[in-house]
Amino acid sequence: MSGHVAVLGAGSWGTAFAKILADAGRDVTIWARRESVADAIRVHRRNPDYLPDLRLPERVTATGEAAKAISGAELVVLSVPSQTLRGNLAEWAGHLAPDSTLVSLMKGIELGTTRRMSEVIVETAGVSPDRVVVVSGPNLAPEIAAEQPAATVVAGTDARRAALVQSSIRTPYFRPYTNDDVIGCELGGAVKNVIALAYGIATAMGFGDNTRAMLMTRGLAETARLGVALGADPITFAGLAGMGDLVASCSSPLARNRTFGEHLGRGETLEQAQAATRQTAEGVKSCLAIRDLARAHGVEMPITEQIERICHEGMDPRLAVDALMSRTAKPESYE
Repeated sequence: MSGHVAVLGAGSWGTAFAKILADAGRDVTIWARRESVADAIRVHRRNPDYLPDLRLPERVTATGEAAKAISGAELVVLSVPSQTLRGNLAEWAGHLAPDSTLVSLMKGIELGTTRRMSEVIVETAGVSPDRVVVVSGPNLAPEIAAEQPAATVVAGTDARRAALVQSSIRTPYFRPYTNDDVIGCELGGAVKNVIALAYGIATAMGFGDNTRAMLMTRGLAETARLGVALGADPITFAGLAGMGDLVASCSSPLARNRTFGEHLGRGETLEQAQAATRQTAEGVKSCLAIRDLARAHGVEMPITEQIERICHEGMDPRLAVDALMSRTAKPESYE
């Protein structure tokens, strides 16, 4: 395949994704915000801040200059915190090749606008929606870096571009499936972060498997309700980008939102939890935007509502549990 790939963002998933691309035969340039990280990747083939034990393939290099990474790139992979995407992309958009494919690894909803990440990309970069492809699924970076078998979903409205990304990340340990339901895949990835916070809180509070199973299944139900209201295919939420991502993010200690939730469940403040984890827990900010999106479409999302109150209104998690359990009983439904 011709044309190199730019990965903009040197966090855990961006770094692991660069390895996947290289192992699939692509030449990759990572953009790192700090030049010291870019130097370490170039010289030592390691990212000292994320996945430091991973030795990156020879096909991977790095730079602290975004324009240099993007120049001539056939695929431009965006892997920055979701709430920083608009500002970063506004600076980068002028360097994009005319027909490059933009690949979103981000799982969030933008505060203020309630835009999905693909919508932010289209607006900010001034590209048509068919140029954007979304990658989502149960993709815990340390496991993939260790080449443990995993799968993901490549979602796009242009089948040719989705197939290009699929072939660019297919390796013996990483299996991508294509899907045309961009809305469903993005919502599954965004809302599961919020449900994983709830799962972590419940775990730290000492609740057992019944409680945690309830949170996952009812969390999936409210995700699907919102998705259907926005035009997603409900079947998407039974797949890798829905149930698969939710199960991984809730059940794994490697998942940052679950870990962040555990700190909250032990009675720590938002600031204390942030200091302890030192990584971006996307669900903390996205819960506000997801709540607003749900209200705008008349969709009930009780778990999301309570997580927003815990994170941003200082509600005691025990009161949130009481509020969830005392809701008016209804038939079990995804509608």
